Amino acid sequence: MASKKFSDINLYDLLGISLEADQNEIRKAYRKRALDCHPDKNPDNPQAVERFHELSKALEILTDESARAAYDKVLKAKKAAELRSRQLDGKRQKLKQELEERERAALHKLAKSQPYSTVAKSDEELLQEQIERLRREGSRLLEEEQRAMQEQFRRNHAEKQRLLQQPAQFDSAQHRIKMKWKAEAGQDYTQDQLLKYLKKYGDVVALVVNSKRRGRAMVELATREACDMVLAYEKGDPAKPLHFEWVTPPAEEKQPSKGSTAGSAASSTDYEDLVMRKMRQAEERKRLIEQMMKEEEGNE
Repeated sequence: MASKKFSDINLYDLLGISLEADQNEIRKAYRKRALDCHPDKNPDNPQAVERFHELSKALEILTDESARAAYDKVLKAKKAAELRSRQLDGKRQKLKQELEERERAALHKLAKSQPYSTVAKSDEELLQEQIERLRREGSRLLEEEQRAMQEQFRRNHAEKQRLLQQPAQFDSAQHRIKMKWKAEAGQDYTQDQLLKYLKKYGDVVALVVNSKRRGRAMVELATREACDMVLAYEKGDPAKPLHFEWVTPPAEEKQPSKGSTAGSAASSTDYEDLVMRKMRQAEERKRLIEQMMKEEEGNE
């Protein structure tokens, strides 16, 4: 968009700010809107690119004291003229517009014929001079904001790549383990006894002992490693051995590439948060496990 047209744009509305907005508010508003229509984010959208340049010009003008003062003067004059125009009937409004156009044309002709005259410049001409000055000098604030946006895009891209490279998290809710043992009088397991065996391998998210059918339980462990060790090594009391099997065996997982090691380590905090959330949902998981056990009984 040519700079001469910026006098026709309400830059405050463009940024979504008030006429009294300070520099921090202007920069914050610019950052929020410019990120959405940045050319790097919208390479095939010319409307977004044009919008980005308009926002950038708004930041330039409204963060420069002289340019903003010139712009505000033009904006207030336009608002006052619009108010007066709304109060005129159609015929008088047309006449007024014709007179204003003639006046502007006469002043322009006079200024061209007498370049060194003392004819006062219009508010729009003064604004145009300020816009041209900014174009020549550049805006330090605009450069800072655009550098910050480029850095934000770089960080977002790096984080996206990290997430793509790290191995999928093990979802314990999808891979529960059934437990069986031969329950005879006086030789049954209590829940605490079962927990003692299972907790050696890691966090137990949920454990439900079948109260209706002796010798049956279901457990959900927090990690795949814990599940594999229980299935491979745990036998329980030799007098009443435990037998374990997957409810639904997990699909074979791809081995992470060498380059994903750092990403996996970096996500350890996120994984810990995930485990904590799962533990807080233990009661709900118990209810679901009990439901699964009832369905299993119905199928046997």
